[in-house]
Amino acid sequence: MAIIPPYLKPGDRIGMICPSGCMPLEKMQRCIDTLHQWGFKVERGKTLGAQCSYFSGTDEERLDDLQSMLDNENIKAIFCARGGYGLSRIIDHVNFRKFVQHPKWIIGYSDITLLLCHVYSNYNIASLHAPMASAFNEIEENKIYIQSICDSITGKLQSYTTTVHHLNRNGIGTGELIGGNLSLLAHIVGTRSGISTKNKILFIEDIGEYLYNIDRMLLQLKRAGKLDSLSGLIVGKFADMKDTTIPFGQELYELIFDKVKEYNYPVCFDFPVGHVNENYALKAGGNFQLNVTEAAVMLTERVDRLVS
Repeated sequence: MAIIPPYLKPGDRIGMICPSGCMPLEKMQRCIDTLHQWGFKVERGKTLGAQCSYFSGTDEERLDDLQSMLDNENIKAIFCARGGYGLSRIIDHVNFRKFVQHPKWIIGYSDITLLLCHVYSNYNIASLHAPMASAFNEIEENKIYIQSICDSITGKLQSYTTTVHHLNRNGIGTGELIGGNLSLLAHIVGTRSGISTKNKILFIEDIGEYLYNIDRMLLQLKRAGKLDSLSGLIVGKFADMKDTTIPFGQELYELIFDKVKEYNYPVCFDFPVGHVNENYALKAGGNFQLNVTEAAVMLTERVDRLVS
């Protein structure tokens, strides 16, 4: 069972960094203000608002910023303000020794999927797949999804109910929840950051990909055995999908269903997680039950969990 980092209390300090792509500081301000309103203090990393070409700093600068937040025992959570690309360039140089001794919540998604998977597969520590800073700029539209971050890091058990999809496969599955951005999940296969999916509930999402590439990445996971022995599969939002001039020949959810139709575990489609407004916080590494029925899809955190 994964280690659940200590939940936060009012007055606790959250470190905010950009370990991958760059983002103007003014676009993070509403996020910072909201964290303050929730009762937390925010310590700004050196990569906030910084830029080095595409990135928020050189590899060395981004590594140093992440390392500082991991090592600082006064920081109770690390909020990644932006994804993009860049963690794969530094992950093998991060020292997690102090982080393992004093686990803390790492919050983010997209490129941050790599970091969440790395700490889970190597150190069995849970983290939070959740909206990042830009989502707070439309907080009225995203209110319940933004609030799910606060609820999660302060100890509220996650329980989400969503509508059904005609491709769903009904059933009940229990296990630790793990996953994230499909591109990153395929990218880490065969690396130190790769995850074991046996008896896990896997969730996937993505943005801006061609249909044929989604097909290829799913085949990568399947050929690597990552789809064989799941307890359940949650297919989230796939935003801004593209097709080639000669059409691929299958709709997105159809091609995903095609890859898992031979298995028995429950599958749900169009779950509110991904690069869209409808993006619930999910405790990656948490213990969950997925119940897919004719009437609804229910994802419920189980109480038998180990808290650090």
